[in-house]
Parts: sequence; C-alpha cells; structure tokens
Amino acid sequence: MAEVITPDRMRRTLAGFSTGLAVVAAEVHGTLVGMPANSLVSVSLDPPLVSLSFAHTSTTWPELRRADRWGISVLGVGQEQILRDLRRPASSRFDGIEVEVREQAGIVRGAIATIEAAPWNAVEAGDHTLVLLEVLALERDEKAEPLVFFGGQVRTLSS
Repeated sequence: MAEVITPDRMRRTLAGFSTGLAVVAAEVHGTLVGMPANSLVSVSLDPPLVSLSFAHTSTTWPELRRADRWGISVLGVGQEQILRDLRRPASSRFDGIEVEVREQAGIVRGAIATIEAAPWNAVEAGDHTLVLLEVLALERDEKAEPLVFFGGQVRTLSS
C-alpha cells in the first residue's frame, strides 16, 4: 500500500530543509508589489536562470506576473523586521521599507544579494506555479550573513 503524503506531513518534513529568505518585488503601473519568498533556487548557469514558486491562492502573484522585470533581494541578519512588515496588507506592505526600483525591479536596500530577472517560463505544478526567471543583473555582499528559514522559524546561521 502506498504511503499517504498529507500537506501537514510535507510541511513538517520539509521544515528540516533550511532555505534562504528573500523578497521578490516589482513596480506595476506605478505601484510596488511583492512578497517574501523562500523558494529561490538556482536552475542554470548557461543561460543564467533561477526559479520561484507561487501558491495559486496568492493575491500578490497575479499582480507580480504583470511586470517584465523583477527584483529578488536576499535578506540578511538585521533585516528580520522587513519580513514582519511584509505581512501587512498589500496596500501598505512596503511602507517604511527602503526599496530602489531599477527598470521595474524592486530591490530592498541593504540586501545581502540582489538579482534582477525577467520571467522566462511558467509551469503549473500542483497547487503552485513554478516560474523560471532569466537573470539580467546580480550582486552580493560577501561579508554579510544570511537569514534562514528552518523548522518554521526565521534564524541566523549562529542560532
């Protein structure tokens, strides 16, 4: 008999896999839209591609997909408040967060790594949409320490 894989079992098991924490943002018709993301994955070096996945229930995803260029900002130690702020309603989500817009791509100031990317392809995958993005620009502060998501909590590498 096949093992039953429930959403709760998936969540609990995958909570044992640490991920980085990022913000994906873009300016759409003069308004900054975006959300936290912990699904950032390097996909290909040639061509340079990364991926993100979005739940079909997301209200931000339909807005974000209207942009031709997205910013992905990897958060570091000391930026925990940004994650709390991003829980606010979409209309005030970015209030007080310093974001630079570069050709539609929203980049959080002080991020430890940034990627500017263009949507390349999207694949329906269960209850999510997996989006492949072509990397157009990127940079990293090699001295900064990341925030990570592990066991359902935001942590630092030393915690």
